[in-house]
Amino acid sequence: MLALALAAVAYLCGSIPTGVLLSRRRGVDPRDIGSGNIGATNVARAAGATAGLLTLLGDALKGLVPVLVAKSLGLASTAVAVVGLAAFLGHLYSCFLGFEGGKGVATTFGVLLGLAPIGATLLVVLFLAAVAIGRYVSVASLLAAAFTAPILLSIGYSAPTVLAGFAMSVLVAVRHRDNIRRLRFGTEPRVGIARPTDVDSGVA
Repeated sequence: MLALALAAVAYLCGSIPTGVLLSRRRGVDPRDIGSGNIGATNVARAAGATAGLLTLLGDALKGLVPVLVAKSLGLASTAVAVVGLAAFLGHLYSCFLGFEGGKGVATTFGVLLGLAPIGATLLVVLFLAAVAIGRYVSVASLLAAAFTAPILLSIGYSAPTVLAGFAMSVLVAVRHRDNIRRLRFGTEPRVGIARPTDVDSGVA
């Protein structure tokens, strides 16, 4: 029962629309600007770089804090993984936004930082290297998603942690379907290059 209660609280925590709340303080709504996404990239476009960075931090903490709480209470690894997944699903399907949400990259990082800190660190290194080389944030996000389960497996994390990582990576990839379409047609924006205002680089 404790695990289920924590999962419910984690879902509510993940559902907090960080980017929307921060943007409203600037008198705007990211859902009405640019890509309409509520993640850090579009929030930065709508409300400024500071709001974007705070959104990135807030979305990561939504995943990290519930996992750390579950661990501190001594829950089994399966229960802790379920709590992390619940927070992640809250971000993707926020009950405060009509069950709409972001793409989940930052929240995935937060969950994995709690579940598998070494794995999360390696994935961040991979993500940053991919951005530096290709200058596509969306490609870096998809690459990190593709390597999530293999990296967690290679380090020897528990099966529940690996399965949670795999599930999140699949959903992150699904959320990036529009980015994949733009990559196919050569219209996906790149870091440091002017881009149309109606697209999003993929971090949410």
